[in-house]
Amino acid sequence: MEHVSVLLNESIKMLQIKDDGVYVDCTLGRGGHSSEILKRCTKGYLYAFDCDQNAIDESTPRLQKIGDNFTCIHDSFEHLKEQLDSLNVDKVDGILLDLGVSSPQFDDAKRGFSYRFDARLDMRMNQEQKLDAWTVVNEYSLEDLCRILKDYGEEPFAYKIASKIVEKRKMKSIDTTFELVDVIKSALPNAVLRKKGHPAKQSFQAIRMEVNQELPQLEVVLKEGLKRLKPHGRMCVITFHSLEDRIVKKIFKEVAVPKKVDKRLPSLGIENLEYQLVNRKPVLASKQELDTNYRAHSAKLRGIERNECNGQETN
Repeated sequence: MEHVSVLLNESIKMLQIKDDGVYVDCTLGRGGHSSEILKRCTKGYLYAFDCDQNAIDESTPRLQKIGDNFTCIHDSFEHLKEQLDSLNVDKVDGILLDLGVSSPQFDDAKRGFSYRFDARLDMRMNQEQKLDAWTVVNEYSLEDLCRILKDYGEEPFAYKIASKIVEKRKMKSIDTTFELVDVIKSALPNAVLRKKGHPAKQSFQAIRMEVNQELPQLEVVLKEGLKRLKPHGRMCVITFHSLEDRIVKKIFKEVAVPKKVDKRLPSLGIENLEYQLVNRKPVLASKQELDTNYRAHSAKLRGIERNECNGQETN
C-alpha cells in the first residue's frame, strides 16, 4: 500500500515556507512532506531526519528530482541538537513532525510491527538499535510490562496481559507477532474479544512505543526544536493518538499561553511570551481526505510560532 502523507496541504500551508528559508523535516518517511517543502524553498535548504535507513533510501531519489538543496540524516530526531550543531546550522525557519509509524513499516511483514502479519517480534524503526519487541516481551519484568501497557497502550487489562506473557514465556519464548496475539487474546474476557477492533492493538502500540522510546524522544525534540526557531519561524506537529497530542499541547501551552494569575492581585502588565500558538484547536483532516486515507481519522495538527525575541535569546 502506498504511503499517503496525512494533512499534507494543511501542514505545508501552516509552515508558511519561504523561498530562501531553512527547514527541518524530523520525520522524512517516504518524502511526502519533504517534497512539498523542497518545491517551495528553491533557494533555501532542507534537513530531513529518519532513523529508518529504508525510508532514506526510498525518499532520496524522489527529493533529487526536485533539487539538491537537502541533506538526509540517518538518526532519531531526538538528536536534533547534536546533528544540527555538527552541520553548523544555528536557527531555522520551520520544523515539521509527522509522528507515528509509516504505512510501509506496518505493511512490511518482516518488520514485525503489525498484528496482521506473522513475523519475528521486532518493531524497531532504527534497524541498527539493539532493543526490539522480542526483548521487551521476553525479558521485561512483570512490573515493567504492566507499566508500558498502561502508560503507552492505555490498556485496561494491562496486568492480566502482562501476567499471561510472563506465564507463557516461562515455558517457551514468545517469538512472533501471532504468538503474542494469541497470548494477549488468552488474557482477555470474551466480552472484550467480541468487541469491534483488534484485541491486540493497544498492546502492540505500547510495545512499539517502548522499543522506539517515542514519547521521551518527542519531548526532547519539541523543546530543542523550539529553541532553534528564528523569529516568526514555525513548528508544526501531526499526532495520531492522545498520548502524543497531550505532550505537544502541554509543551506548546507552557511557552505560548499566559499563566493564570489571581485577578485580585495588582497587574504587572502584559506578559511578553516568546511564542504564540498558530491554532488553539487542532486542525483535523477534511471529509475528502478522510474518504481516501484511513490513517487521517485520528490525525491532529498543531502549530506554534516564535515571536520577536526583543534582543534576548533563549538557549
